[in-house]
Amino acid sequence: MVREKENPTTRNKNYPANHNHSPLKITIMFTHLKNIDTAFKHIKQFSIFLIIGNVITMCFCIYKSSQVVNQAESRVHILYNGKVLEAIAADRKNNLPVELRDHIKTFHQYFFDLSPDDKAIQANVSKALYLADESAKRQYDNLQESGYYNNLISANISQEIKIDSTELAGKEWPYTFICYATEKLVRSSGTVYRKLVTQGEVRDLQNQTDNNPHGFLIEHWQILANRDTTIQTH
Repeated sequence: MVREKENPTTRNKNYPANHNHSPLKITIMFTHLKNIDTAFKHIKQFSIFLIIGNVITMCFCIYKSSQVVNQAESRVHILYNGKVLEAIAADRKNNLPVELRDHIKTFHQYFFDLSPDDKAIQANVSKALYLADESAKRQYDNLQESGYYNNLISANISQEIKIDSTELAGKEWPYTFICYATEKLVRSSGTVYRKLVTQGEVRDLQNQTDNNPHGFLIEHWQILANRDTTIQTH
């Protein structure tokens, strides 16, 4: 049996066809790799932006949470005359004039708001003496020796005071003040109004107590004027 020889021309024609497909496959492969690399870059960028966004969101949440906590801590509740009131804590330096005036007002109210009752007078004056030094005690002793309190009790006179204004001076302790007030003395025969002017200094004790909630002390207190201005008969 004679074997047919292979035609070289036919064999050469087949190989070029295979060689023509090889560059196309390589191009497609590189295109796929390039697409994968591009997709990986996109995923990487997206992941970075996502992480940054999460960090910013967490920082914002932490900031807002701390802000809410600080606001909650700055609000306190106080009991005043049997009522629960909400107050906002603030820097004492910013609120110092208000505290000073309230301390001075409270002292004068305790000292001059008097009813015709010896025990009530003693109770009020005792509260006032917690807010001032021995200068207030000397004024009390002088009034007592002059029979002022006995006259209130014997004549059944009730005395009230209204603070008109309080002038503060000074930039550091002790602060000086002048207090202007009006006294109202009510008796059965009529009502007497008096003009009261006092002065003194206020020192910071740096310690608050139940008897002295502001922690201030009035020093060198003097009564400059205490005269009748109006008399109304009933």
